[in-house]
Amino acid sequence: MNALTLQWNDAGQNRTQHIYEQQPSKNPGTVRIGRDPLRCDIVLTNLTVSGLHVEIFFDSQQQSFYIRNLRSQNPPLVDGQQLIQGEKPLNQGSIIYLGQVQLQVTAVNINTIAATVIAPPQPQSHQHQPVTPPQPQPPVHQHRAVTAPVPQRPPVHQHQPVTPAQGTYGLQCPKCHKVSPPESLQVGCPWCGTSLAAAVSVLVAPGN
Repeated sequence: MNALTLQWNDAGQNRTQHIYEQQPSKNPGTVRIGRDPLRCDIVLTNLTVSGLHVEIFFDSQQQSFYIRNLRSQNPPLVDGQQLIQGEKPLNQGSIIYLGQVQLQVTAVNINTIAATVIAPPQPQSHQHQPVTPPQPQPPVHQHRAVTAPVPQRPPVHQHQPVTPAQGTYGLQCPKCHKVSPPESLQVGCPWCGTSLAAAVSVLVAPGN
């Protein structure tokens, strides 16, 4: 069975989760990750993680596991690149950042069945072939090949990996949509008083 293994640290505890191709989930066909236990199969407690952040699924045509972004305002970081929208394949060793939480793909098992064709046995021939003496070969003159100078290739600039976005996280009120600091989770929205238990996390750029 096709499977992917995730490892991460949540509230000081190391956790491991296996994701299978057709395992039961709240959204059939995918395994969703976020802070909301009502919508997510893997629940993270860090406030920088959105309520419904990403989902992982298996593409049978590509024979690979993929991650899809579900939160455009708080995009995940996959192998050093922000996944603003769409999806990206996952491989063994892939690193995923959801807010400030790092998840690592420690194993990917894909079952591929290779078809083996067995050739029928060939009948053995008992006829004796006449042995002919080797014929002398004329001497071969070796010509030295003239090689053209190899043009110098321009240096390749290595792209530095993108680090997790530097900024602050806030909680967006589900009623008035204003962004409050994370410490407002316990007291509610300072503008309208609505509970922020179901609020989504929003990455606020520096200076905003």
